[in-house]
Amino acid sequence: MNGAESVVRTLVKCGVEVCFGNPGTSEMHFVSALDSVAGMRPVLGLFEGVVTGAADGYARMAEKPACTLLHLGPGFANGIANLHNARRAASPIVNIVGDHATYHAQYDAPLASDIEGLARPVSRWFHASTSARNAASDVARAVQAAHQPPGQIATLVLPADTAWLDADGPAEPLANARALEVGSKTVERVARTVKSSKNAAILIRGAALKERGLIAAGRIAAATGARILCDTFAPRLQQGAGRVAVERIPYFAEQIVAFLKDVEDLILVCSKAPVTFFAYPGKPSWPLPDGCRIDGLAHAHEDGTLALEALAEALGAPKEPANVVPLRRPDLPAAGKLDAFACGTIVSHFLPDNAIISDEAATSRVGFADLATAAPHDILTLTGGSIGCMIPAGTGAAIACPDRKVICLQGDGGAMYTLQALWTQAREKLDVTTIVFANRSYAILNIELLRVGATARGPKAMSMLDLHDPTLDWIKLAEGMGVEATRAETREDFQAQFKSAMNARGPRLIEAVI
Repeated sequence: MNGAESVVRTLVKCGVEVCFGNPGTSEMHFVSALDSVAGMRPVLGLFEGVVTGAADGYARMAEKPACTLLHLGPGFANGIANLHNARRAASPIVNIVGDHATYHAQYDAPLASDIEGLARPVSRWFHASTSARNAASDVARAVQAAHQPPGQIATLVLPADTAWLDADGPAEPLANARALEVGSKTVERVARTVKSSKNAAILIRGAALKERGLIAAGRIAAATGARILCDTFAPRLQQGAGRVAVERIPYFAEQIVAFLKDVEDLILVCSKAPVTFFAYPGKPSWPLPDGCRIDGLAHAHEDGTLALEALAEALGAPKEPANVVPLRRPDLPAAGKLDAFACGTIVSHFLPDNAIISDEAATSRVGFADLATAAPHDILTLTGGSIGCMIPAGTGAAIACPDRKVICLQGDGGAMYTLQALWTQAREKLDVTTIVFANRSYAILNIELLRVGATARGPKAMSMLDLHDPTLDWIKLAEGMGVEATRAETREDFQAQFKSAMNARGPRLIEAVI
């Protein structure tokens, strides 16, 4: 057995079942080992940003790591943007990065680079193997590191000779750490705060935004009237009918200030205090009102769900939560020109139970308020703000949950960053419907141009934000990747096309011209 096979066998023993990869010469022994080892599913991405984004979406839904296979420093660099998003999502990922053979490094070959310097900003754990006989134990440590609560990115460099030389065999899995339980004194202190507060809000992130944590939060709201909040870009939120409603913090600075203006006590559950996404002239970066007190119920590495349940018990909260959402499928819109609001109404009307929504709709997201009362679903968002993530993330989510419908809401500008993910969806026959909102513009930047005080809007400036000339043809782009595609310019078109997609399996793309 060579080092590469020992690594793949160790990954499988550690519960890593999917490898998203874009390999090169240095990774060929790893690629070859995939045929020798049962239990590892290889998934090819045509760009490393697809590979890392898919690993992120997979981790958010599977709640365990996939591995990525990347080609030296430049390949890793191509995937950094979506590793940035994954780091912000606390997604567990194991990166396997091929490198030149150890003895070849002295020659400074063209692909030589500082892999560690590239990896450190997005990796909580980093190591470079030095021997084929150590590679298996190195990858076992990488998997253990990725599982460290709340989830983190581990990067292992595998030089080519450590992959092809003889190894001793796979390593045994290492014990994974569990999220720590919050102490009783912390729970008692926060209970006193919430009881005495006139306007308390609980800001939740992480696993506590799933149904069990939300029920506990709803019980607390029933006992105290506290508001239940989540970040603008929460990694994963379970919402819709039958679930406790969560207020999402808005995006723009002045909206956040208005949203939080009455909060006297902010309780953090696996989250940080909110800040504005960017700095703006004359607007605050710190949106909390003066005098607002901040208290922590659970840190990110602690069990927020158990902490909320303990707080509910300490408060003597009723067993039934407040703010449970009733099912309200909106009426279908009248015939006419398509816009984001009509798209949102139609999606919410036809949304199947237990769907997964991968959301990078950007400015078109404003039309999707009805999702909050639609059929129960999970929603994944753009945690790090680096666009071009959510079509790959939806791809990974579909591999993690093959029995669930995945719907990607995607702006056309961001879609062009990683449209190669459509090819992976076609190859893997994934049940993903991608809606591309074709407004032919970086619409959010048109807004931001004014908000930052850059008032000049001449032809050169506007050309940097415009996607006309030539107009992107999403029908041809999708079909070129092997995905069935249609174009909707009216509400009737979109309704028929989306309903059809929900009643069929396999990858589809709808270009919604708005």
